[in-house]
Amino acid sequence: MNLIVPIVILDELTESIVRSTGMLDLASGEIRGVTYEDYDEQVMGLPAESPDYEFTSGQLSNRGKDVEFRVDVDVITGKYSVTANELLELKGRAAKLFSTGP
Repeated sequence: MNLIVPIVILDELTESIVRSTGMLDLASGEIRGVTYEDYDEQVMGLPAESPDYEFTSGQLSNRGKDVEFRVDVDVITGKYSVTANELLELKGRAAKLFSTGP
């Protein structure tokens, strides 16, 4: 089964947050189709390359409830992903999120 879910990605810098969206593959942890909001990657580079970069997190939402998780950024390839351990924990938390009623 291929389970791909939309997520929000937050690249946290010292004085600002770069927000983007992407699609998380819950089987592999790969995040595809990252689209930045109000941020030009071509001009400014990858947020994780910035000197004031702190960390990246993701948000999975359902019916007004959110699950936050750690996201890794490979600055060489520009790819976002979730580690196997984080993905395992996220799957459990996401199952609870999607199975609860309104």
